[in-house]
Amino acid sequence: MMKDYILKGNICYSQNLQTIRCVENGYVVCLNGKSAGVFDEIPEKYKNLAVKDFGDKLIIPGLVDMHVHAPQYSFRSIGMDMELLDWLEARAFPEEGKFSDVEYAKKAYGIFVDDLLKSATTRACIFASRHVEGTWVLMDLLEKSGLVSYVGKVNMDRNAPDYLKEENAEKSAEDTIRWIEGTAKHFQNTKPIITPRFIPSCTDPLMERLGEIQKEYNLPVQSHLSENLSEIELVKELCPTSKFYGDAYHQFGLFGGDVPTIMAHCVHPPKEEMEMMKEQGIFVAHCPQSNINVLSGIPPIRDFLDEGIRVGLGCDIAGGTVLSIFRAMIEAIQLSKLRWRLVDQSKRPLTVEEAFYLGTIGGGSFFGKVGSFEEGYELDAVVLDDTTLPYPQELTVAERLERMIYLSDERHVVGKFVRGKHLF
Repeated sequence: MMKDYILKGNICYSQNLQTIRCVENGYVVCLNGKSAGVFDEIPEKYKNLAVKDFGDKLIIPGLVDMHVHAPQYSFRSIGMDMELLDWLEARAFPEEGKFSDVEYAKKAYGIFVDDLLKSATTRACIFASRHVEGTWVLMDLLEKSGLVSYVGKVNMDRNAPDYLKEENAEKSAEDTIRWIEGTAKHFQNTKPIITPRFIPSCTDPLMERLGEIQKEYNLPVQSHLSENLSEIELVKELCPTSKFYGDAYHQFGLFGGDVPTIMAHCVHPPKEEMEMMKEQGIFVAHCPQSNINVLSGIPPIRDFLDEGIRVGLGCDIAGGTVLSIFRAMIEAIQLSKLRWRLVDQSKRPLTVEEAFYLGTIGGGSFFGKVGSFEEGYELDAVVLDDTTLPYPQELTVAERLERMIYLSDERHVVGKFVRGKHLF
């Protein structure tokens, strides 16, 4: 049975896209792993609960990473002068090929999970490699960490080196089923997600089989969409009957609707694609640092929000170079400013409040009621210590949070709770 308790500190959480509520010296009540609300004083009915007092520290909801490639973590920051397709061939594919070696997977994934645990991230949607046993290793390490995640065994049966490309669509499907069934009852916090790498890597027969597997096992889906101009042109060549990139997923039942679906990037969506994204309830994983590094461009995030399309943030290692979702918040704001200045001055830039929402509730909603301290939300919390960033002036709690968004790193994360469980 989960122990009930109260967290005390300076509580900050999103109430909606425009509003962060900050409660100085406030209390978050945790009952059976969920928040019972935030209070200025402890309600009488909770007076007997133990209080975990974090003094003047900040307490925020755990951050959510909607898109990260775990096998790429060890070579992040290398090869950042190439566009996406060239970068995949030169850097990503050779590294991912090494994960056929289980011992290598244990070493590399161990580093990734250790660093993820130290960060402000409590939940993540993760690409592994196409190797079944290596993906099991990653899921096992994540389960032991206490973090909550979706992990995908990647599918790819074309446009990849022989050492990484799967033999054919049926073999890829067989391995996927073996992986799903092998993990079905083994993990509580780590769940499988169907993961076609992207359309250029998956033949139509493979996509058809993945659609069937998704329906049989009722799993969510993650992939990439309209990230890079050269990638989009390749999809047009490979899928001449599709109306646009997203339609190449939709024809196989892998683009939202009854299927919870994350599409990373969405930098260059045509109007028709955006309409389908909205209709199908697609979650956009906005990965600003990666979009800069592999020369993809500036996605229309304000348009997505105005249209009611759901958006979260991703670090996209190793297109991105750091695990910090705080960094993703900053760069999302900065890219939106550039889009406002250079592309469309009718679309205002993102605010700090909006970026914080995207990094918490925005991505958290893919997991359910996650990313806030409102009553009924699963209690994921991160404790931040900003005493190593001294200041001479009087700052409000909201101003201190803003400084943490811009200046913090893993050294400032001094406590973490996931589904009410105290990890450290």
